[in-house]
Amino acid sequence: MPRQRLMLIVLCVLGLLVAGVVALNAGVFRPAPTADVVGGPFQLVDQTGRPVDQTVLKGKWNVVFFGYTFCPDVCPTTMQALRGAVDLLGPRGKDVRIIFISVDAGRDTPAVMKAWLEAQGMPEGTLGLTGAPAQVAAAAKAYRAVYQIDGEGADYQVNHSTVAYLMTPRGRFDRVLAYGQTPEQMADQIRKAMRGD
Repeated sequence: MPRQRLMLIVLCVLGLLVAGVVALNAGVFRPAPTADVVGGPFQLVDQTGRPVDQTVLKGKWNVVFFGYTFCPDVCPTTMQALRGAVDLLGPRGKDVRIIFISVDAGRDTPAVMKAWLEAQGMPEGTLGLTGAPAQVAAAAKAYRAVYQIDGEGADYQVNHSTVAYLMTPRGRFDRVLAYGQTPEQMADQIRKAMRGD
């Protein structure tokens, strides 16, 4: 197994353990019901350069995913699945926002994020958030996401968590959407969350 893949697997497992995920229910990991284990304050900027904090989560269902625009596989695959899931929700899709938070502060400027999101054909209202390294680290810590730069020079990779976090319109964690789920599976989980299942 290539070193990069092994590191990614180790980081994903550690991320889930740190997040305090304790139960497997119908293919969806859920946190202990009394623990606020995922989410918290952050200070970043969106793809237009506008400052954004955790209050942006209020009023809509949000799917928060940590990745980076130079990612060769996991990030574009996940974003396409999320886009498909929102489409499958039909009219309810307008109640869901995708938030992509970069773990590559060195390369992912707002302009780069804007161009990448447009190239992915993401739904209207999708946010691409980035910031200074310390700001990105604080956001990742709040969401129990893990990442690590792998390599040197301009073509480095970033190993990172692969799960997405579904947050309620009150800005609270509801459930994890696992990497590799189809758009249909993601849409089903979002519908269940909306129903309170």
